[in-house]
Amino acid sequence: MADEKENELELDNSGKKKKIIIIAAAVVLLLAIGGGAYFFFMGDASQAEVDATLSGGDEAAQVVEQSAASTGTALYVPMPRPFRFNVPGAARDRFVEIRVQLLVRGSDDEEEAKKHVPLIESKLLEVFSLSNADDLATSAGKMSLKQKSLVEVQKTMSDIAGRKVVEQVLFTGFVMQ
Repeated sequence: MADEKENELELDNSGKKKKIIIIAAAVVLLLAIGGGAYFFFMGDASQAEVDATLSGGDEAAQVVEQSAASTGTALYVPMPRPFRFNVPGAARDRFVEIRVQLLVRGSDDEEEAKKHVPLIESKLLEVFSLSNADDLATSAGKMSLKQKSLVEVQKTMSDIAGRKVVEQVLFTGFVMQ
């Protein structure tokens, strides 16, 4: 009889332990989901906003406010034709086709970019033709080409329009044979 009571007490203790473990696991899971949701939805703060918050400076806060006011809606201006060209390589020449879209902010910049599409195409083709097949085979080479393209397009648009119209040059298609 004493053995039966001890077995019942052990079963009751193990049941309580299981409940505690399940509750603790549920709490940890809920905290993880809540933390993930917080970082997912609140993680869009720009670096300038973070710097302004950390530094507490009025000047940084004014820069953030001005940049937020000056940026408009993101619009994408597609180039009408893909860029097709040959690039030299160490082993052999390669044929490359790149489809490009331009990220601009606001309808004024969109209209300005559309107005100067032939000039932008010319600059992009000039930059693309200076590339090397061995460099374009790597992701770092592609990123470098995008960066060079952006710098040249912004420089050209600054000369023509008086401001940097294009925020990013995006490769929406990249084929190398």
